[in-house]
Amino acid sequence: MALDGKILARAKATLEKRRREKEEQFETRLQGVYVKFPAVRLIDAELRATMAELVGVAVGTGASSLIDDIRSRNQKLQEERRGIINCAGFPEGYLDNEYICEKCHDTGFKDAKMCECLAAIYKQEQSASLSNLFKLGNETFETFNLSFYSDTPASDTGISPRQSMKVIYEICVEYARSFGSNSMNIFFNGAPGLGKTFLSACIARVVADNGFSVVYDMASSVFAKFEDAKFQRTDDLERLRNETNRYLECDLLIIDDLGTEMITAFTISTLYEIVNTRLVTGRKTIINSNLTLMELNKKYSEQIMSRLEGEYQVLTFYGDDIRKKRNSI
Repeated sequence: MALDGKILARAKATLEKRRREKEEQFETRLQGVYVKFPAVRLIDAELRATMAELVGVAVGTGASSLIDDIRSRNQKLQEERRGIINCAGFPEGYLDNEYICEKCHDTGFKDAKMCECLAAIYKQEQSASLSNLFKLGNETFETFNLSFYSDTPASDTGISPRQSMKVIYEICVEYARSFGSNSMNIFFNGAPGLGKTFLSACIARVVADNGFSVVYDMASSVFAKFEDAKFQRTDDLERLRNETNRYLECDLLIIDDLGTEMITAFTISTLYEIVNTRLVTGRKTIINSNLTLMELNKKYSEQIMSRLEGEYQVLTFYGDDIRKKRNSI
């Protein structure tokens, strides 16, 4: 599974902040004890001295009896220190400067792999990042309401929008639950207000919760970032290039509202790069549009359309705008 560099950087910063806060809290407790019990400060200084002695003997030619003597003095100092702290009524472990995570010693990595502690923070950061992007904040499969869709059969197909959306809903639930390297690419299309963005958000949440990297963005924003990086329209070019790499390297990319952006030779070229690169590397993409494939074909190149038609499952949303019904509740 690929990691989102931007999210990972935030997760590392969060872990480092927690580590610093813990160190500061420990230092505050320690200095408080030193003020009330100066003997503890002296003992700590002696402990540091014995450790320095031990290192000196270990790298030299000193006799083992010297090492035993140093260790014995060290143990006596520690016992004296514990005695002072216990008699003062401090709780057990009050001056133990333990790690937040004993597995990785607060580095976030163990044996060159991400530790569980950092993975948990990464997951939280990704979830928060997605939540900030979505419109409602409650986009989950559990809150998706099929009753907003009409159950009146269409005259041409005999299928009601509710029946059609029930099938799409079930496909989306299964897609999110079983997302992986064998998952398909999806093209959602249909009139505005039929739930394309909502179901995309539901998928994004579940896939992200399962440990995959997910990037969600509006088509216009995606193209703008590629354009700024291409023509160096910022002083922080490295950051912007990292942003564009996220679109190419994440496990799941969701592009919303394709077709609403201004169509130029650059946007056509960029969309081809995104679609083709992700197909070649086996990374999955969901594209939402209010336009049909035929309408998009008039805007974009045949190379792009052949890939959308051949490599994406097309799911068409039917019915009337449900946002008014939802907002009236």
